[in-house]
Amino acid sequence: MPEVIFPGPEGRLEGRYHPNGAPDAPIAIVLHPDPQFGGTMNNRVVYNLHYAFHRMGFTVLRFNFRGVGRSQGEYDQGVGELSDAASALDYLQTLNPNSKHCWVAGFSFGAWIGMQLLMRRPEITGFISVAPPANRYDFSFLAPCPSSGLIINGTADRVAPPKDTANLVAKLREQRGIVITHEQVEGADHFFKDEEEHMKPMIETVQTYVRRRLGEASR
Repeated sequence: MPEVIFPGPEGRLEGRYHPNGAPDAPIAIVLHPDPQFGGTMNNRVVYNLHYAFHRMGFTVLRFNFRGVGRSQGEYDQGVGELSDAASALDYLQTLNPNSKHCWVAGFSFGAWIGMQLLMRRPEITGFISVAPPANRYDFSFLAPCPSSGLIINGTADRVAPPKDTANLVAKLREQRGIVITHEQVEGADHFFKDEEEHMKPMIETVQTYVRRRLGEASR
């Protein structure tokens, strides 16, 4: 998978780009957790989401937010990181102008950024939010949420407690015109540390959901 460097708002951004052979393949970007707590594009959840999308025929880009790895700039409390995500999507769309479907996936802090990106970019047709930290960040900007998507979390998550995730889902489900699917992985912590018991079921749930959505769109 080629390493890529592309322009961001505060200088270059470092990414990993995994193209699919089809010129009209769907595209997806994957957003990593909080850089303040060691989050990078090589986080296990992000890495697994990246390859899950590629196995489903997507062209995929994951990247480091500003100040992480070889990406230039400094941490900006989510404001600049949202601009980074928009630049990454611009870059991906420029390389894939014929793509008919555009998805964003994010883990933890990356889920918060990804759902903000939804509000900016009407071309996003679906989202995956893994363990969104609804206890730490304000998600009230999702009014209305412009796209249907999947929210998935572990029942033993102490970083982003399940009750806060459930409250977020309940608020989003009050809105008309979208469908918010909520799944939980029994016993999983915030990081889905157990590969077989937690990570694998989480990824399988994501793939089942995305494949169903793509199938519905092709009818």
